Amino acid sequence: MEALLGIFTFIQGLGVSVMMPIIITIIGVCLGGGFSKSLKAGLMVGVGFIGLTLVINNLLGVNLAPAVETMVERFGLSLSIIDVGWPASAAIAMGSTIGSLIIPLGLLVNVIMLLTNTTQTVDVDIWNYWHFAFTGSIVAIITDNLAFGFAAAVINMVIVLILGDITAPQVEKSLGMPGVSLPHGFTAAFAPIAMAVNALIDRIPGVRDINLDVEAMQRKFGVFGEPLFVGTVIGIVIGAVAYFDPADVAGSITKILVLGISLGAVLVLIPRMASLLMEGLLPISDAASEFIQKRLKNRGRIYIGLDSAVGVGNPVTLSMALILIPVMLLLAVVLQPLGNQVIPFGDLATATYMLVLVTPIVGQNGFRGLIVGVVVLAIGLLISTYMAPFQTTAALQSGFDIAKYAGTASAQISSLCDGANPLTFIFVFLGDMNGWLCLGVTGVGAAALALWNRSRILKEARELHDEMHEAA
Repeated sequence: MEALLGIFTFIQGLGVSVMMPIIITIIGVCLGGGFSKSLKAGLMVGVGFIGLTLVINNLLGVNLAPAVETMVERFGLSLSIIDVGWPASAAIAMGSTIGSLIIPLGLLVNVIMLLTNTTQTVDVDIWNYWHFAFTGSIVAIITDNLAFGFAAAVINMVIVLILGDITAPQVEKSLGMPGVSLPHGFTAAFAPIAMAVNALIDRIPGVRDINLDVEAMQRKFGVFGEPLFVGTVIGIVIGAVAYFDPADVAGSITKILVLGISLGAVLVLIPRMASLLMEGLLPISDAASEFIQKRLKNRGRIYIGLDSAVGVGNPVTLSMALILIPVMLLLAVVLQPLGNQVIPFGDLATATYMLVLVTPIVGQNGFRGLIVGVVVLAIGLLISTYMAPFQTTAALQSGFDIAKYAGTASAQISSLCDGANPLTFIFVFLGDMNGWLCLGVTGVGAAALALWNRSRILKEARELHDEMHEAA
């Protein structure tokens, strides 16, 4: 067992940009895609992930975070809980006992669900299994029961895999990703909220007819409607609010323009990096489809489950994210009377990941997407405030250096990813009342979803079989 744990720890330490090429290559070969073709696909996926990481961390993080920090100081925002960002949350999760076993446990759960036809997703995004470990580790702490924590992690994964299945057709249609699902523990958790808000808008006369179409804007306004221009304008507006100083006009203008060009570059470069990911994934998707048609005819379609990073390049998603990042700060202040104490900082860029599945659910309607975005951000800030004491305790137990991120060891910490996760909140809220209540409610819900999903998958398999038979 120790040797096995060592292997998984080593794999986990490789990071997504190294691990994914290896996994994609192995899957491609197993599906009959050939070694050279699969290796090229895997390497291209790795290049795409490196590119996305560089753009998001260096352009978006390095340039946007100081502007936000300046706005916080300028407007005297007094919020006591520090958003330490997702890398800290991942370190806390993977530093727990559940985190040390989550990869083999997650793979086992995925295989069982595939064999029982309760999922269509082969979730190769094993690095992001940390989201399930995060939920499990906090449930284990508040119930003082490690078994409850492991059970919560498993139930969380079951629900997210099913959400990945349900949203996969919309991902394929809206984001142009055939054969891909996004069973991301953070991104998928906001899909039910997006579905509910979208359904509500459908029932409001007048409002339901409003459509902010990014592509139509590009056609109508030419260069002024292109992502480069939109991102630059948004960056200049944020920069002006953060940096303009009448005493130093020249210095202010320099900072404002740098931020404007940087955010314009984000809207151009992220889609390019995402296209590299898709270039690598398409051969694997084709091989998977052929494999399923030949050998697994009773399973309908099979999707390759990937990191939601592959969907951040959508222009609607990016435009909404850049608009909502400053809105997030405004919401943090407005929601103080309702209890919010989190100041968004480390996870500002994760607004993009919150919206990845929102875009296909609202049919790429930017207006609806912004409404959903405001709702999920508001809910997320309140959840992350509630989660702060539990996340701080988990951090201390895993040996996390709070002072390094928060400036003082006595600070409370939280994050938008995964501290603002509504699915994690349900587990923690119920677990805080009673461990058996938590597992009972979430377990029954997951079982009901799994049975419904199995029925849907078998029906889809029969329909595909009939279509193929008629075509022949």
